[in-house]
Amino acid sequence: MEGNTNFVSIDWTLLFQWGNLLILYLIVKHFLFSPIQKMIAQRQNEVKAIYDDAEKAQQDAMQMKEEYTRHLENAKDEANEILKNANKKAVLRSEEIIREAQEKAQNIVSRADVQIEMEKRRAFEEVKKDISDIALLAASKVVERELSSEEHQKLIGEFIDHVGDC
Repeated sequence: MEGNTNFVSIDWTLLFQWGNLLILYLIVKHFLFSPIQKMIAQRQNEVKAIYDDAEKAQQDAMQMKEEYTRHLENAKDEANEILKNANKKAVLRSEEIIREAQEKAQNIVSRADVQIEMEKRRAFEEVKKDISDIALLAASKVVERELSSEEHQKLIGEFIDHVGDC
């Protein structure tokens, strides 16, 4: 059974190699992997911060764009309102000018009517006077006698009434 004893024997070299490997692993882990993992984590945090800043900047830009669009719409609305008010004022002013012109025209026509009526009366009075003078002259020649002033007025009145009826 001598052959079986070799089978269970412990190889110390292999055990020391495994121990050295474990110690080397712990040293590398402590001095190399930990700082590298910290550096990677720090770099990931920096990249994440950059992405967050970029996303925030994009959101701010979108918000500013929306605000700009709102201001632009408000400015368009205000411009339209100003134009609408200006048009209303222009229409009201033109209506006022037209109304004033119509009033002035009506006043001119009224004054012309009054003047025409006055001229008619004056002309009628002149014609009446001329007719009475002519009638008086004709009556005095026809009658060739002296009439009293009362008879003259009566004859003139009858003649004017007769001429007025014609």
